[in-house]
Amino acid sequence: MKSRPLILVVEDEPAIRRLICRALELNGYVAREAGGAVEALRAMRASPPDLVLLDLGLPDRDGMELLPLFREGGAAVLVLTARGESAEKVAALDSGADDYVTKPFDTDELLARVRTCLRHRQAVLGQTDRLTVGDVSIDMDMRRVSKGLEEVHLTPKEYDVLAELARHAGRLLTHAHLLRAVWGPSHQDDVEYLRVAVRALRRKLESDPAAPVLIRNEPGVGYRLVA
Repeated sequence: MKSRPLILVVEDEPAIRRLICRALELNGYVAREAGGAVEALRAMRASPPDLVLLDLGLPDRDGMELLPLFREGGAAVLVLTARGESAEKVAALDSGADDYVTKPFDTDELLARVRTCLRHRQAVLGQTDRLTVGDVSIDMDMRRVSKGLEEVHLTPKEYDVLAELARHAGRLLTHAHLLRAVWGPSHQDDVEYLRVAVRALRRKLESDPAAPVLIRNEPGVGYRLVA
């Protein structure tokens, strides 16, 4: 029988921590909790989690410092933050977070983000070279994209943007991440390059480019391929 995903909830507010753990348990997950960094690292060593829900405002250490440690342990990371600045969200994503939820959050939204993070982790572990989203198929081995039964012609840069999003399907990638991956480090601030490529991809792949469902954007942060 398939084991239930183990989720570590790292949150210093006991009431919020208990609420999250209860919601996770009711939805079929195994939940463990930690009120600070020391307790969280001890829990990770004792039983490596599949996913960490990480509050950035911990009492004994900045949650941002823990992100790389959890990633090295093989866990996906969903950041819980009360910080509203886009710069904080970008920093968390660039440090390895798969996604974030801003407090106060709706439980249904949190559970949806949990499912997405776990799917992304499974896809990475599976190392698939082909991804199908709706009627769009991406063959990364052959560098071929099709919509329905028809092959879609993409420019090299358009394909590279799509492939990077596909390799991290479901995960929100920052503008800087995509620009570094496709155009190189010297272009990580040239956001207009990315916007042009995404507009072209939507025009070629979306049923309604004005109301995209395949490539979603988070204003001021980045893009995700919805899997």
